[in-house]
Amino acid sequence: MALLHRAELRPSKLELLVPWLPGRSWFAGEAGAEVTRVAAYRFDDPAGEVGVETLLVRAGDGPVLQVPLTYRGAPLDGADDFFVGLVEHSVLGRRWVYDACGDPVYPPLLAAALLADAGQAEEYFEVDGKREVRPASMTLTGSRTGRPVPAGPVSAASAPAGPVDGGVTVVRVGDVELAVVRRPVPADVPAAGGLTGAWPGQDEPVLLAHAR
Repeated sequence: MALLHRAELRPSKLELLVPWLPGRSWFAGEAGAEVTRVAAYRFDDPAGEVGVETLLVRAGDGPVLQVPLTYRGAPLDGADDFFVGLVEHSVLGRRWVYDACGDPVYPPLLAAALLADAGQAEEYFEVDGKREVRPASMTLTGSRTGRPVPAGPVSAASAPAGPVDGGVTVVRVGDVELAVVRRPVPADVPAAGGLTGAWPGQDEPVLLAHAR
């Protein structure tokens, strides 16, 4: 479960993405335009230290872009190429925001969701000592491949488009490669397994990630 805070962020996550997105090779949309949120989903960091959230956004009138992010309380060594920016969180203080594909916490969580249908984290607020669950903004469906969730070294790299038309970032967990689709559209799930999502206004599931 993901504990949320009723907090103010400066800049906001979407404001942080306005200057960062146009510099990505997979970006599509209007550079400098307002970035709007379409939907989002979270994974749980087993250690409870890192926030792991994937935003589906648009820049202006552009297509939907998938942006996995991690939120940390200190800089991540060796991840300068994946650094998105700093935000000031009114409850947690300064947070270092990274493209999750370059954060070692993210690939094993994606692998569990994609290969074992582990699902997304349930989001909740603490209100007067009670949990107040926030409804999910989208559905998330993984494959039940029967393969064990891999463990081992993780890495990330850009790669040509796979079975869909859109930029892809490949993350590796042990000996398994997972392709994160940056411009997700409806597509068949590869036999090796995939992760799909849908949200209000997008009833036909889109392919978010797949095993290679």
